[in-house]
Amino acid sequence: MNRGLHSLGAEDEHLDPRRWVTLSILILAVMLIAVDISVLNVAIPTILRDLDTTVPTLQWVITGYSLTFATFLIVGGRLGDVYGHRRMFVIGAALFGLGSLIASIAPSVGVLIIGEAIIEGLGAALLSPSSLAILSSTFRGRERATAFAVWGATIGAAVAFGPVLGGFLTTNYSWRWSFRINVVMAPIAIIGALRLVPRSPRGEKRPIDLPGAALIATSMFLLVFALSEQGEYGGWRPVRPFAIGSVVVWPEDRPVAISAVAFVLAIAVLVAFVRYESARFRRGTEPLFEFAPLRLRSFRYGLITLTVLALGQFGLLFTLPLFLQAAEGLSAQETGFWLLPLGLAVIVGAQLGARLARRVTATTISRAGLVIQACSYIFVIRAIAPGVTFADVAPGLVGFGIGIGFASSQLTNVVLAEVPLDKAGVASAANSTARQIGAALGASIVASLISTQTIRHAVDAVRSADLDAAVRARLVAAVQASGPSTRPPTSLSGPAATEVHRILAEAIASGTRAAMAFGCAVVAVGAVTSMFIPRRLGAPAPLPPPGIAPDADPGERSGP
Repeated sequence: MNRGLHSLGAEDEHLDPRRWVTLSILILAVMLIAVDISVLNVAIPTILRDLDTTVPTLQWVITGYSLTFATFLIVGGRLGDVYGHRRMFVIGAALFGLGSLIASIAPSVGVLIIGEAIIEGLGAALLSPSSLAILSSTFRGRERATAFAVWGATIGAAVAFGPVLGGFLTTNYSWRWSFRINVVMAPIAIIGALRLVPRSPRGEKRPIDLPGAALIATSMFLLVFALSEQGEYGGWRPVRPFAIGSVVVWPEDRPVAISAVAFVLAIAVLVAFVRYESARFRRGTEPLFEFAPLRLRSFRYGLITLTVLALGQFGLLFTLPLFLQAAEGLSAQETGFWLLPLGLAVIVGAQLGARLARRVTATTISRAGLVIQACSYIFVIRAIAPGVTFADVAPGLVGFGIGIGFASSQLTNVVLAEVPLDKAGVASAANSTARQIGAALGASIVASLISTQTIRHAVDAVRSADLDAAVRARLVAAVQASGPSTRPPTSLSGPAATEVHRILAEAIASGTRAAMAFGCAVVAVGAVTSMFIPRRLGAPAPLPPPGIAPDADPGERSGP
């Protein structure tokens, strides 16, 4: 059976000699998406000054991008299945480039939100599932693991290298070049796709399930909003009013926070979506999202593991840069250089994982990557302390990067391995949605942990420190208001200033270790859930047509 599959893969490779050129074009588009936010993060202080805005307002640029991206991913994947993935890829790249152009010349934060959060987010929601679906249908056999490894390595390396690029551009040129890069690269991706990527077959001509699209878009918007904004507006009790512009939508005196209400509504709408789509399936009407692939253990447990992994990785990728800048005083560019070993290790790990997947299985490599990440987490946690050196954390970062390279790329391969090609768009969108939800939840929990632990440690240390009573009171108030972003009063000097610097550095280190410990535990949970994924995966097979109950899960043939 395996020999037959490999022979079929070899024949497909002979018929599609442009497959590696296709991969390079897809990688270019994925790199645009992955680098975009990580580049922008380090430019926030400069944008605040240039556009004369506030942190909460500017935060909507980043949060809005994630909201738009996650909201329309499933819809974007379905559009690709119906109208062709190459067409959606081109439209997505065009929207992404247009949004970047608007953002690059934005005279105000409002225009920046329109360009980055809305238009770029829509473009990314079309680009991401289309690129994965094209990759899934282009490669077969052994080369498929290599292609997915390159795709996963690009995402991991782009996230790691983004701060380096963003710090360099912001320091030496302008933060606007973070967007101008996309304006230059997007047309290259479009031209390459039109000339070199094979035309994608269209699905059967059926109308798009608009009610289903509205339900899933609403649910994803509410869910990502609730997860990403609970630190800002409170998880249960309101900590500040929610306002749009000058209009207060949810006052601070309400009994529950807006994020809690959004979370409950998200679950309710998601349940309605599942019931509605299931009813369409039973009636024989084409649904937006078929739940039959969830009967595949590779797809079901692969998505769960992918969500957990995205959640857990934020414990390091979010907190380490914050610790280095807030506690150690590194610049954005210096912080980016500290993360270089991680980015390089992701590339090495992805390629090594692809080679090993030919000898063992993609599932085995994914499991190994999760274990390596958990062990590397422990190494970095033990090194986090005031005065940490690059040599202290570099080995842990290298191990963490290799683990990401192993797990992230091959997990995507696992998720899509048994999904029929005509459902690849929606399945790819589900893959990207799992990453987005995990990242949003991870950012929310990790930010809350590092903030609360830093405040608790700093307040206790300040109250027991040998400082003037007035200084202690001011410092406690500042810490409770700003958390890890607290800066010592400029009026302090001598031993008092040294003591305050020490207290704040140790407090941020304590918060960082707590957040990383959470991330380590979550990655370990991901290693456990990966044990439910079949070790050996079958070939894609047609799913039962609407109205017919699916047969037994093909993945059940193989145990973990």
